[in-house]
Amino acid sequence: MQSFVPKEVFFTKGVGVHKFRLSSFEDALRNAGVANQNLVSVSSILPPGCKIIPKDEGLAKMAPGSIRYTVISRIDTNEHGRRIAASIGLAQPKEITNWGYLSEVHEYGFTQRESADMAEDLAASMLGTTLGIEVDPDVAWIEREKLYKATGLIIHSSNITQTASGKSGFWTTAVALAVFII
Repeated sequence: MQSFVPKEVFFTKGVGVHKFRLSSFEDALRNAGVANQNLVSVSSILPPGCKIIPKDEGLAKMAPGSIRYTVISRIDTNEHGRRIAASIGLAQPKEITNWGYLSEVHEYGFTQRESADMAEDLAASMLGTTLGIEVDPDVAWIEREKLYKATGLIIHSSNITQTASGKSGFWTTAVALAVFII
């Protein structure tokens, strides 16, 4: 069986609002720039040596209708004023021969900062435990982030987050994606 190991990844996000739920999702993907792709959801491993590229560069490498592997966070609501957040967190190890982690967070009621911090924290925690770093989960993310980076084993963590609020009579969808280029 042939395996595909992505060489590059880019991050994007979007929001859509429409009378119909599916159309709201389509609009969010359009806003993110990936509506013309066939998206396949995968789990949360950032392959060793996978290079992070700018969104515009990644979009230019995709032909319409391509099958595209993604880590996707999606959330929607049809409740007026209900806050939604979709976020992808990233944690990269120092050694490029090791894999990193991506996490998905999709929550109701979260602010942009809360969702972003949770996604980044989850990715860094997954990578940290893989690397043998033990951290108390009850310690605030800002403190754990300092500890992770102080070990020298985790060199970079980040996130991409999309928030929105529901509109009366419409579906609102928020998406955040890590899109792989093979």
